[in-house]
Amino acid sequence: MQSINWIGGEWITPSGLEVAVKNPSRLSEEVGVVRYSDPSHIFAAEQAARLAQPFWAMQTGAARGEILFQMASVLEARTDELARLASQEMGKQIGEMRGEVARGVNLLRYYAGEGMRSDGSLIPASDSHVLQYSKRVPLGVVAVITPWNFPVAIPIWKIAPALICGNAVIWKPAENSSLTATRLAQMFAETRLPAGVLNVVIGKGKEIGTALVEEAAVDAVSFTGSSATGRQIAIACAGRNSKYQTEMGGKNAAVVLADADLDRTVPILLSGAFRSAGQKCTATSRIIVEKSIYQELVERLQIAIEDCRVGEASDPDVYLGPVASFDQYEKVNRYVSLAQEQAKIIASSPDTPLSSQGYYIRPLIVEGVAASHPLVQEEVFGPLTVLLQAEDFDEAISLCNQTVYGLSASLFTRNLSSAHRFLDLAQAGMVRVNQETAGVEYQAPFGGMKQSSSHTREQGQAALQFYSEIKTCAIKYAW
Repeated sequence: MQSINWIGGEWITPSGLEVAVKNPSRLSEEVGVVRYSDPSHIFAAEQAARLAQPFWAMQTGAARGEILFQMASVLEARTDELARLASQEMGKQIGEMRGEVARGVNLLRYYAGEGMRSDGSLIPASDSHVLQYSKRVPLGVVAVITPWNFPVAIPIWKIAPALICGNAVIWKPAENSSLTATRLAQMFAETRLPAGVLNVVIGKGKEIGTALVEEAAVDAVSFTGSSATGRQIAIACAGRNSKYQTEMGGKNAAVVLADADLDRTVPILLSGAFRSAGQKCTATSRIIVEKSIYQELVERLQIAIEDCRVGEASDPDVYLGPVASFDQYEKVNRYVSLAQEQAKIIASSPDTPLSSQGYYIRPLIVEGVAASHPLVQEEVFGPLTVLLQAEDFDEAISLCNQTVYGLSASLFTRNLSSAHRFLDLAQAGMVRVNQETAGVEYQAPFGGMKQSSSHTREQGQAALQFYSEIKTCAIKYAW
């Protein structure tokens, strides 16, 4: 397979740098070829989107919703095909990848339904015989820049609400998920989506991403990725008075109190830390444990991690596959080396005989570092989590909040009072009790506090607020 741009309803093969895509589970296997675009493709997509958007905005909400329902049906019918391709391209375990595609289907159907829901309100007027109301109107052309770790769900949770609000979209996917993006675009092209309403441009962020954010006439940018890039996008958009949304890093904590049900807690901790090889912005990268049960929890984790088998992403029985790329492999291994030098490794999964064939990193649980240590403060984005002790609930909350990030946090307890205190005091955009830090349902707002977010929210009803603006209307109907 090869990557292709989709611009104005036409398939265009870029003539830039050609890169072979290797399966991170088995590097001897070539999955396809990615060809990178130059900025001219961005400007062509901008023109196509600008021409298509007024017609799309004039369609009824019901008509736009029907297109999203079609997109959902096509995607659902191709679940296995798309899941296999994404798993081969970026290494996510096949069962997780199927679940991600299913989430994309649900997102499309959820936002399709918004086409028939209220999008404004009636407002009392001080004068007589005046009808005053507000309504939600589209922004225009929206740029969507997505990461590789959720190659189906994240693009859809941006694109679907943008479309139902009447916007046209230019989608720039991550380089490491370009084949998946191409196949997803080909599926959407099978629907009655008008040409130019959704455009896909493949390429490097430093080249076409910069052109998209800083030069193309877009009315909004929605970005998920690194904190450094997110800050650059925020500066560029603020300078152009374009609306922007950035979802960035996380250093998420799971707090385990002495009264927690450890039989249920341990599997949830491991899943939050190690599913998707820890490559989730919501992954559990810190586990804060009340001192009185610390040793018991350590012993349980040491036993349970033996079942976290690493293997090829296509194997439905493995717990996690490889990390997504060579760059990711090198980055995570730098933190593994730091852990080996400066921390104590208390638990790891068995080695895999495939280690030399792909980008495999065994899950690690470490202890023995201060709360200010890089392993505790920096986003590893890999299968490594660190344990910290807390004397009591108050110290646990303090440790939980001792980070520049504020994406997700969870608490494990049987005490309802502790649960509510945690939900009030934890400085994170998503707080949960007796659940993973990772994962929020598609109908709920997703986003963080502090340096994790530009303080808007994705998914749920909140996404509609970002992809539209409010117009206040008034008409005096009697003179």
